[in-house]
Parts: sequence; structure tokens; C-alpha cells
Amino acid sequence: MKFPFRSLPSLALLALSSAPALAASPAPGPAVNGADTAWMLISTVLVLMMTMPGIILFYAGMLRTKNALSIVAHTIAAASVITLVWATLGYSLAFTAGTPWIGGLGRAFGEGLIGPGAVNHPIAPTVPESVFFLFQLSFAIITFALVLGATAERMRLGVTIAFAALWTLLVYAPIAHWVWHPNGWLARLGHMDFAGGTVVHVAAGVTGLVAGWTIGPRRGFGKEPMMPHNLLITVLGGGLLWAGWFGFNAGSAFEASSRAGGALLATQVAACAGAMMWGFCEFMRRGQWSVLGMMTGAIAGLIAVTPASGYVAFNGALVIGAAAGLLCFICVLRFKSATGIDDSLDVFALHGVGGLVGTVLTPVMATAAIAPITATVLTQAMGALAVLAYAGAMTWLILKAISVIVTLRVNSESERIGLDIAEHGEMLAPTP
Repeated sequence: MKFPFRSLPSLALLALSSAPALAASPAPGPAVNGADTAWMLISTVLVLMMTMPGIILFYAGMLRTKNALSIVAHTIAAASVITLVWATLGYSLAFTAGTPWIGGLGRAFGEGLIGPGAVNHPIAPTVPESVFFLFQLSFAIITFALVLGATAERMRLGVTIAFAALWTLLVYAPIAHWVWHPNGWLARLGHMDFAGGTVVHVAAGVTGLVAGWTIGPRRGFGKEPMMPHNLLITVLGGGLLWAGWFGFNAGSAFEASSRAGGALLATQVAACAGAMMWGFCEFMRRGQWSVLGMMTGAIAGLIAVTPASGYVAFNGALVIGAAAGLLCFICVLRFKSATGIDDSLDVFALHGVGGLVGTVLTPVMATAAIAPITATVLTQAMGALAVLAYAGAMTWLILKAISVIVTLRVNSESERIGLDIAEHGEMLAPTP
């Protein structure tokens, strides 16, 4: 994203009817550019591929056989409900002018996105707004999909559906507005987040941490082994995430340009630096290069370079990727045992920490020749901490509200036999 934007205080949705919010229709912009539009369509498909099948395979392979299909169901259900919520209210709350805290209702229910009255959005002035809408939808979907790794193997499907809908409206849309809409309060401060280090990864990381803590640990956590059932599936999913990340980062230029090419280059460099750093750390620790470790290191590098990808050159991407590989390795190794919080697939240690590393290092490694450096380390840290605090608090409130109506997790017998059978009546063939 070229502009920083997103924000929302508590229940500020009650203020959505304010006149400025409703009067915020984008002004007509330049004519649609075919090359830019084609690139954005491709990028949208790449980012959607990151969730289905990327996240599905990456997460499913790391779970036990009896729960592998459940993460598929939760991901499909979350993607579906987020699409409907995004079209009805989420997009409008994130990407119309409104106030510095939240957008308005000018694009509610897809108003003005298609048809003779449709205009281009000022953030992406050379592509149809319907394409911009879809690209941003793909971000909303994958952000919540990341959270599912923290609650895997115990959260009820119905809870995931309600959680996804409420979280998208009350957490993701406001934060997106703060950082990525030019009217957002963090955008006005100059917060730099090219493609989602704060909006996606910090928000998803802390959400996963709070959700894992709120719902409680898995049966047998810390007492019995919970080994991945198929690392080949995980690596295949990681590869799809890696490829899709090129659309994630380079697509955030909103144009087919040299800046998009530079973001793609930075993405690849950081991923490889992260993979080598993590693999080396594994070798130093136990004398072997772990396949899962190298792929996880690549993901750490990709996460950290996300906010910086449109601002840094080769050297900056190299440093950011290596730093993320090292720091995320330490957190994955130590965090769960130190806190006792069962974040099933280390969502916070990877996405939360990686997002923080990349966010803070962005202005340090940014190159003014690529784009203006509008933030300091302090500005970046303040923005990241604001998002962390808000997303964490709202996640706790949402889950507590849901728990008043329905139990958050499956019963102990369902957890024992596995969610695949208990919740879906389906199962993978047992591994010989």
C-alpha cells in the first residue's frame, strides 16, 4: 500500500453516520490504465492464492492428522463470511474518508463500485475501484486466516465464523483506515507500511496471541507431543505463500511500474535472507538444517519486508530479512514455553514479531531515492504499539462477547477424537 492508513476507537461505529463520512465519495481520477489494471488483477489472484490453498496447506501439514481438515473448513468459512462483510460494510469503513479513526458508509453494500457512476479510488487512481476493492478484500481474508493458526485444534467452527465477521468490522477495517487511508491518523503522522507489516502482521499476530490465551490450551499441551503430520504439505503451502507474496507486496504499488519491480526484488531477497538465517540458527543449535526451519525463516523474512518492500533497496531487504530470521527463530523457540500460552502454530512469534521488526526497521533501511521517508523509528513504534494494543483489546472483548452466547471451544471428547470427525464427519486416511 503506498499510503499509510487505518484506525478505530472502541465502539466508534456509532459515529459512522456523521456527515463527513457519508460525503466522502472519491473524486474522478485519471483514466483507467490497462497495464496497471492487469497487474492488479494478477496480484489479487496471487494474494487470494496465499489463503486458498497457501495457508490451508501450510497450516494443515503442521497439525495432527485428526485435525488437518478442520483448518480447511475454518479457512473456507472465514474467507466466505469476510467477503460478505467486506462488501456490505468493511470496505467502506476502511477506504472512504470519514474521520481519522474510521471511514464512512459511502461504499456500503458495494455502492458505486460498478456501473456508469463508478470512479477510480484516489489511492489507486489508474485502476477501476472494483479491482482495488477486490485487492483489499484479499488482504482482509488472509489477515484473519493467519489468526486461525493460533486457535487450531480446539475452536468451534461457528465461533470462527462469528469472530471473523466481528473482527473484520471492529478491528481490521479501522486499522486499515488508520494506516492506509490518507485521512487516517497514523497516515497523517507519516507511518510507513507499504503492504501490511502493521495492518496485517502485527494485527494478526497479537490477535492470535490473545485468542489462543482466551480460548485456553489444547488438551495435552506441554505434556504430549503434537507433531506435524505432513511436512511436505506444509512446504508446498509455504511455497505458494512465497509466490503469492509477490502480488502481496509488489501489487501494493497499485501500478505496473519500477516501484512494483523493486518491491518484488526486495521481497525475494528478504525471503532468502530469512531462510538462510533460520537454517543457520538450526544448524548451530542441533547440527542440522531443518526443512521446516528454512521455510519458516523465508516466511519470517517475507513478513518483515512487507512494510518496507516499496521503500528499500537490496541491502535494506537483506538486513530486514536476516534480522527477522534470527529474532523470529528465538521467539518461536522460547515464547510458548516462557508464557505458557498455546498459540498453536506460533502466529505471534512469527507474524507479530516479524511485523514489529519490519515496521521498526522500515525508516532505518528506506532509501529516499525510491520514495520519501516520512517516519522515524519512534513514529513506526508508536503506530505498531497502537495497533497491537487496540487489536489485542478488541479481540478479547469480541471473544468474551461471543462466549456469553456459545462456548468458544469444542468439548473434551471432540478434542480427543479430533475435530475432523467430531465437527465435520470426515477424515484423512491415517498415515501408515
